[in-house]
Amino acid sequence: MKKNRSKGSFSAMKKLTAEVMEALARTIDAKDKYTNGHSERVAIYSRMLAKNLGLPAAEQEKAYYMGLLHDIGKIGIPNEIINKTTGLTNEEFQLMQSHPILGYEILKNIKSMPELAQGARWHHEFYDGNGYPDGVSGKQIPLLVRIVAVADSYDAMTSNRSYRRYLPQETARREIEMNIGTQFDPVVAECMLDIIDGDSAYSLHE
Repeated sequence: MKKNRSKGSFSAMKKLTAEVMEALARTIDAKDKYTNGHSERVAIYSRMLAKNLGLPAAEQEKAYYMGLLHDIGKIGIPNEIINKTTGLTNEEFQLMQSHPILGYEILKNIKSMPELAQGARWHHEFYDGNGYPDGVSGKQIPLLVRIVAVADSYDAMTSNRSYRRYLPQETARREIEMNIGTQFDPVVAECMLDIIDGDSAYSLHE
């Protein structure tokens, strides 16, 4: 009986953890009135990629949580910058680019899942080393982060913005294909292309 209670308590705690992370993701997305739901979609696409790449269930779950919290650093960016409909000034752009570091600082003490902090810090890194904030490249970037980076870019293209509706499916596909090996890990990007090709009804957008 005690064993069953322990198992039930663990399941309840796991459910609570998931619900808290999802609530945090909604809090982050609420700052951006144009792309509400972005973090949840990135989480879903990240888990989908991890599954299609053959990763174990535990890694799929980590990919999902990393996707949920990858943009948590935007909590520290003023709303007027996040929602600005015109071009950012150099100062505003630099401030926006600080959100990966801010996210890392928020998540770095979560020792039970250090991948969360990695995802927050490196989801704008490029496979060829030309991303930010640290300029890491290739397999210096953990696989799950490379997965979140592709999912994040895909959702950015397929979400409505203040200045445009979500892009046509073929445009998003072409952009990912063109950036294989530069912005994106080739294996992860090819997997995303397979997912896109299987989505003939174009249901994977905002």
